[in-house]
Amino acid sequence: MSIPFDYETMRVIWWTLMGVLLIGFALTDGFDLGSAALLPFVGRTDAERRMVINAIGPTWEGNQVWFILGGGAIFAAWPFVYAVSFSGFYIAMFLVLSAFILRPVGFKYRSKRPDPAWRSRWDWALFVGGFVPSLVFGVAIGNVLQGVPFRLDSDLRSFYEGTLLGLFSPFALLCGLVSVAMLVLHGAGWLTLKLEDGPARDRAQRYGQVAALVALVLYAVGGLWLAKGDIGYALVGTVDPQGASNPRLAESAHVAGAWLANYGAHPWMILAPVLGLAGPLVALFGIRGRKDVLVFAGSSMANLGIIASVGLSMFPFILPSSIDARSSLLAWNASSSHTTLFIMLLVTVILLPIVLLYTAWAYKVMFGRVTQHEVGMNPDFY
Repeated sequence: MSIPFDYETMRVIWWTLMGVLLIGFALTDGFDLGSAALLPFVGRTDAERRMVINAIGPTWEGNQVWFILGGGAIFAAWPFVYAVSFSGFYIAMFLVLSAFILRPVGFKYRSKRPDPAWRSRWDWALFVGGFVPSLVFGVAIGNVLQGVPFRLDSDLRSFYEGTLLGLFSPFALLCGLVSVAMLVLHGAGWLTLKLEDGPARDRAQRYGQVAALVALVLYAVGGLWLAKGDIGYALVGTVDPQGASNPRLAESAHVAGAWLANYGAHPWMILAPVLGLAGPLVALFGIRGRKDVLVFAGSSMANLGIIASVGLSMFPFILPSSIDARSSLLAWNASSSHTTLFIMLLVTVILLPIVLLYTAWAYKVMFGRVTQHEVGMNPDFY
């Protein structure tokens, strides 16, 4: 088979697509998670909480597909990354999946009985289903930035030597809180768009202001920590971007502040952290000026900038090892074969636009504000 792109280019394309899938998940299912985390606080009455639930009810299942699609893409395009991360972070993944299981059950069962205690318990279950994944995803990113305690033996078998409690280091918890604040802001932006004028929408905006300030401050603190703290990895020697996918052929070293080196080498990358800092400010301006679209645009900018800044800072690293210099996974040594990446790209070029067009159509059909009257009168609402 004649492949029009060389191996290096295919690897960069799939590294970029992996980032696109992660950002797509944050931009879509992120506001579902944030809205669920806000549910017990934005809704004071049963009618208000039903409004919040129905603001995300028509779309949350489709949005969650981005998470599944991302996992499948990592499995197919980056098998070493999938093997190490999904086995090493197994208990953390179990926590996320357990929280995700609460969501469909909570949506379906919450309004089956009129008992206030019954509904309140499911409301808090939905809160857990939104808050826990938001926190764990951020903690996972913090651990990746710090380096993951795994090693590969001569047969490329993976051995993880960390513990569950070891995941929750101070820096990882900071990243977890940035993630929570970022997604709560995104949820507040979505509720601002979807809820009718009233107390629930006003509370969503107030919590959105707090989340925007927290995200802005903590993200800036995280950047300073990366610059001044003992965090970062760099390649030792050269790596062939066209070479075989064998992590043992490359060597890395722990170098404090190395995650910021890419910004000096490629100044255009500074756009990502600028968006990460500007997004919460834009959302705040939108809330203060009562410009609903601007609030959601600002929260989307924050998601895009914060996630992109992590990937660009680390490139070409994907999963650095903190205990073995010859086990770090890079864009150049952890991918599938050249042919596999090209076939996957052909499938993606054909199917991804169809998925995006269908998603856009579905949002257009189901768009509009949720009102308390509709919630009370429509039997199809949650």
